Amino acid sequence: MKQMTAKEVEATLNDLTVIDVREPDETAAGKIPGAMTIPLGLLEFRMHELDKTKEYTMVCRSGGRSGRAAQFLESQGFKVINMTGGMLEWEGKTE
Repeated sequence: MKQMTAKEVEATLNDLTVIDVREPDETAAGKIPGAMTIPLGLLEFRMHELDKTKEYTMVCRSGGRSGRAAQFLESQGFKVINMTGGMLEWEGKTE
């Protein structure tokens, strides 16, 4: 599985499609601008919304849930990157 640091994601954000897999109460405190929010527990039910020709960057609080999400999507034929360190290491803008 490919991985990127929070700094690498921030530097290439315009070229990325980000999915935040945290719970709604967590994303309410701030998320990466433009990120889709799909809580980890709903991912398998909402993966029909995703496009297998695109690459997705998975984000959570610390990198654990997003890693599980990335492994799951990869096993379903999606191209994914896990943002290591999660939002704890994010220094960019939030919305």
